[in-house]
Amino acid sequence: MGKVLTIGEAMGLLVAESEGPLDQVKHFERHVCGAELNYIVGMARLGFDAYYVSRVGNDPFGTCICNFLRENHIHDTYVQVDDAYMTGFQMKEKVSCGDPKVANIRRNTAFTHLTAADFAGIDWQGVQLLHVTGIPLALSDNCRQAIAFLMEEAHQNGVPVSFDTNLRPMLWPDEQTMCDTVCKFSLKADIVLPGLSEALRITGLADEKSIGQFYLDHGVKTVAIKLGGSDGVYVCTAEETHYVPSYHVDHIVDTVGAGDGFAAGFTSGLLDGLSLYDAARRGAAIGALQIQVAGDNEGLPTRSQLQEFQERAK
Repeated sequence: MGKVLTIGEAMGLLVAESEGPLDQVKHFERHVCGAELNYIVGMARLGFDAYYVSRVGNDPFGTCICNFLRENHIHDTYVQVDDAYMTGFQMKEKVSCGDPKVANIRRNTAFTHLTAADFAGIDWQGVQLLHVTGIPLALSDNCRQAIAFLMEEAHQNGVPVSFDTNLRPMLWPDEQTMCDTVCKFSLKADIVLPGLSEALRITGLADEKSIGQFYLDHGVKTVAIKLGGSDGVYVCTAEETHYVPSYHVDHIVDTVGAGDGFAAGFTSGLLDGLSLYDAARRGAAIGALQIQVAGDNEGLPTRSQLQEFQERAK
């Protein structure tokens, strides 16, 4: 399998062990989290040579993140350890179903001080894909400059870039800045993976077909728009378009990580040479597996688990 890179802020995660408001729960279980972290876990479990680009603090959460990467066969070669700033972390409610409330403690963290100089040692030989999201763009000017530099470096080295919009309004100063910035960066990518509600906000357009055409007209090669829930995915290139159905799930436990799972499934499918339709079906399958378990990435499958699920769910 070829090399895949992603960049993002991995954080510590404290998950409540009982239901209730975070300020009243007394016991938490420690994990690690981050949308890009979920993505690269998914790619590693599918057998890709996975590299994570980040910066963490010289603290217990930072050590935990580096240990987690190694345990999941993800290279931490490009993870910088910062002695001056802390690793960010989240607190997450326990819920019996649906989306849990999350509190972010991530201002002025180590990752927000990432610079383009941190990428000087990246070896692009053999890299098949760089995956980025809209989350780091919200964190600091440094992060925006670093992401722009890394995307440009990827293209100069002939490496395609995938972009998952991943809007986080609470991290931005205002709606317009968020939409303008994320739209600008998404147009620099080769593959764009927005949710429909996000894409409507970013582009101001009315439906998935016009959004897909907007991206194609601006040079994006492949667009996969997650329509939400059981509505599946709309995928398009200059040559073809498809509506791809989702997989039925009897009981949804935790929706966190579903979009990251889709991104891993879809991009890995394209890298494996699957058709556009089949790549989207793989993404839908991994998203369906992820929402059936608690945790941000615990449901992301190996290839054998993925194959078993897709054969069983036909």
